[in-house]
Amino acid sequence: MALILNIETSTTVCSVSVSLNGIIQGIRESSEEKTHAKLLTIFIDQLLKELNYKIDDFDAIAVSKGPGSYTGLRIGVSTAKGLCYAKDIPLIAINTLQAMANGMILRLKSKVISFDDFKNSVLVPMIDARRMEVYSAFFNFKGEFTRDVKAEIIDENSYMDILSIQKMIFFGDGSEKIREIIKHENAIFVSNFHPSSDSMVSLSELAFQNNEFENAAYFEPFYLKDFVATIPRKNIFK
Repeated sequence: MALILNIETSTTVCSVSVSLNGIIQGIRESSEEKTHAKLLTIFIDQLLKELNYKIDDFDAIAVSKGPGSYTGLRIGVSTAKGLCYAKDIPLIAINTLQAMANGMILRLKSKVISFDDFKNSVLVPMIDARRMEVYSAFFNFKGEFTRDVKAEIIDENSYMDILSIQKMIFFGDGSEKIREIIKHENAIFVSNFHPSSDSMVSLSELAFQNNEFENAAYFEPFYLKDFVATIPRKNIFK
């Protein structure tokens, strides 16, 4: 039996769930921006009290490793590493885009979302990477990578070679801003889809069973791009 704490903070969503043998036991999440530092430990504490667990009870802690927001990833990974290192609990890292694809597959299988011929479509989770750039990867219906993670700038010619022969399902906050750019009958856009720790559950359970653990002392998030600090324009002359 594997009791796992799942942490997702790679985007604006702060999400924590507890799973037992790949079945979710409880979840807390918020989409309020810039609250990860405040809410993450509160959500963990609330779930532990609600489910009557202690940190020492967990067999592993899983964290969404990115790509995504630099600050969000730092908060989630630092919290997970701290708990694992202090309590000598194994650390599991889940690719954020893979977890998103897993969440979409679960929704398609349960018919929460329904499309014709979705089993032969390309699943394309996307995370906003500012301006017209997105972090994305391709997956098949089994949740397997068919193209690795990339940071790419999207224009009207993007993916046309694939769209000419196959449907592509775009989802995540990165897909919202390209909806008006990618114009093709085989391009399907799913709105209001965000990363969530509940999409990590089956992946973290599988990783635990396969002993796929990270070094809690040295693990770093998968940023994909270097962090670039910016100064808000309104403060330039203050």
